Amino acid sequence: MPSVPQLRRALGEARSRTDAIFSLIKPEAFYERPIPERHRIIFYFGHLEAFDWNQICRWTLDKPSFHPEFDRLFEAGIDPKEGDLPQDQPSDWPSIAQVQQYNSQVRRVVDKALGEAPDQALHIALEHRWMHAETTAYILHQLPQERKITPLPSQEPQGPPPQHEMIEILAGRVTLGRDPEEGFGWDNEFAKHLQDVPLFVISKYKVTNGQYLKFVEDGAAPPPFWSLQGTQWFLQAMFGEIPLPYDWPVYVSQWEAKAYAEWTGMDLPSEAQFHRAAYGTRTSEERMYPWGDEPPNDARGNFNFTYWDPIPVTATPLGDSDFGVSQLVGNGWEWTSTPFHPFEGFTPYPTYTGYSTRFFDQDHYVIKGASPTTANCLLRRSFRNWFRQGYPHAHAGFRCVQNS
Repeated sequence: MPSVPQLRRALGEARSRTDAIFSLIKPEAFYERPIPERHRIIFYFGHLEAFDWNQICRWTLDKPSFHPEFDRLFEAGIDPKEGDLPQDQPSDWPSIAQVQQYNSQVRRVVDKALGEAPDQALHIALEHRWMHAETTAYILHQLPQERKITPLPSQEPQGPPPQHEMIEILAGRVTLGRDPEEGFGWDNEFAKHLQDVPLFVISKYKVTNGQYLKFVEDGAAPPPFWSLQGTQWFLQAMFGEIPLPYDWPVYVSQWEAKAYAEWTGMDLPSEAQFHRAAYGTRTSEERMYPWGDEPPNDARGNFNFTYWDPIPVTATPLGDSDFGVSQLVGNGWEWTSTPFHPFEGFTPYPTYTGYSTRFFDQDHYVIKGASPTTANCLLRRSFRNWFRQGYPHAHAGFRCVQNS
């Protein structure tokens, strides 16, 4: 378990990352809503500090507030159903300068309180910030190019053309969830349990743009990040349009992923099948990561902000699982067929009771793995993410399975 000084340093690193992302957004864009189902950007600018204050100082240490109005205004995000979009106006929000002043004061107070707070509250604040770094990244993706600042480009890795194949995954038992003594986890990661998985086959690579194009040519709607200009398909990358890279994974909603799988006569993997393909081995033991127990690095996959966009599905063979399945962690979350439900023994955290519970329904589905902007601390085997099945803005792809 990390010490308070280690958590303090980790929080500083996370703050630096979120500060850097907001610095790519031009000031006039802070009151825009690039994703209709989400708040205006100004909310997220205040939300990260308000969350740290509420979680560590207000709800855990019972410290008096210096700005109750902002504590409430920036307290919680939204996830409205389709057609039930927020109606607020830019004038309903405070100025950037006011939010900056609030953020600075929060950081000063929170930093003084870190030694008093229990580890759980610090972990919640830290990982929440990293999750919002990713949320802000895909909101940034939807912002028009003239509203954001393009950073210096990085040299993305290349890979050979993918030779698509299906890989047999032997029947076996998987571990879902974790025990408290294993360290911090979110409420939906508990409790640890075993599940048997029958033999199945799974695609070696995530479904690529090139494969999905055939589905579109057969009459399917194009994915949300694609556009047709004349006879040429283009992809909306993070910082501008580029010719469609056929060897990158396609990003789609769960509905679109399921439709493609059905078109091929296959299915989406369940959460347990993903675990078996990613962390299972030909023997009885399970791995910490698909490639083994070594810590994550950029040779193993596309995560932790090494790149803003996807890379070829063949670019990181050192990240393959024991069965030879590629990029099960990184380069895009992966949709599953498993509705987001609690494990037996689920108990919400007292200071964050709504983190999971309001999403336990038949509309949100589990996604596993990681995207290019998922932090290393969220790559643990038990971590579960989720979105509405029709949500088109996440950096999420998929692969197909054939059940025996």
